[in-house]
Amino acid sequence: MKTIKGPAIFLAQFMGDEAPFNSLDTIAAYMADLGYKGIQIPTWDPRCIDLKTAAESKTYCDEYKGKLADIGVEITELSSHLQGQLVAVHPAYDPMFDSFASPEVRNNPAARTEWAVQQLMWAAKASQNLGLTSHVTFSGALLWPFLYPWPQRPAGLVETGFKELGKRWTPILNAFDEAGVNVGYELHPGEDLHDGITFEMFLEAVGNHPRAGINYDPSHFVLQQLDYLQFIDFYHERIFAYHVKDAEFNPTGKQGVYSGFQGWADRAGRFRSLGDGQVDFSGIFSKLSQYNYDGWAVLEWECCIKSPIQGAAEGAPFIADHIIQVTEKAFDDFAGTGADEAFNRKVLGL
Repeated sequence: MKTIKGPAIFLAQFMGDEAPFNSLDTIAAYMADLGYKGIQIPTWDPRCIDLKTAAESKTYCDEYKGKLADIGVEITELSSHLQGQLVAVHPAYDPMFDSFASPEVRNNPAARTEWAVQQLMWAAKASQNLGLTSHVTFSGALLWPFLYPWPQRPAGLVETGFKELGKRWTPILNAFDEAGVNVGYELHPGEDLHDGITFEMFLEAVGNHPRAGINYDPSHFVLQQLDYLQFIDFYHERIFAYHVKDAEFNPTGKQGVYSGFQGWADRAGRFRSLGDGQVDFSGIFSKLSQYNYDGWAVLEWECCIKSPIQGAAEGAPFIADHIIQVTEKAFDDFAGTGADEAFNRKVLGL
């Protein structure tokens, strides 16, 4: 077994216009002071990284890592959630997702998709130049508007959607394979990859690509009422990254999983700061340790009640307290007798 690395934190939700949250140097130092050892980098934010330069310059990446090391943190993964979302967008969402892209490709879905693919290609090379082994992203979605089959979906619609998704992602996954980097898709409502079944459908569409994996985030499974502990039993070999994020589900006589179009604070299912929700993190850390997950435990903070400042401060000790220093000996070794083949045969009466 292996010991999980951490605590670490995803910077995306903490970047802002005010110091210390408006530059990489200052936010990294802030998180280091809170006890975080790693930071996950949102590659769409130019304050955090120049993705193109990182893909093209090993010197830039060496200096980048050195600067962070001097501060006291290291990079866990690069994140391309927003760019990954744009690899596949149903036209119904074009106006809302356009803001994720560079201004010159907005109002042009084909150009936007091409831009997103290029971003992922750069992310693969940048990850390699930074010495990283995993990357986190979204899959995008062509089928999400057809999640609930009413009216009845046309025959073959789902198969066609996953075939196209696989066609778009296979060259990207090949680029990550050449870079020696795994891709962890965050299984997330709004994405075509949102649970175990859809992940399996995607794996089939990309020929069981060895680099296609999961950024495990139990919060999204709580909101779907999926067994997030058994999920680890099923898919642990494909879990390449881990977002430590809490959530709760409190259905009433008026709303359930779909939550009646309510805002986050009024939904039956909502995200919470670590320790304030219902996720069994002791169970998760135990299972991941049992299955030799040796990547990072990365806080993704999203809470509709608590402030990010408090959430970040509480997150580092929470994760540290849950990381299991795995044993290198069996608890009953003291009672071991030692044996060889001849002794074992004697015990068996052979």
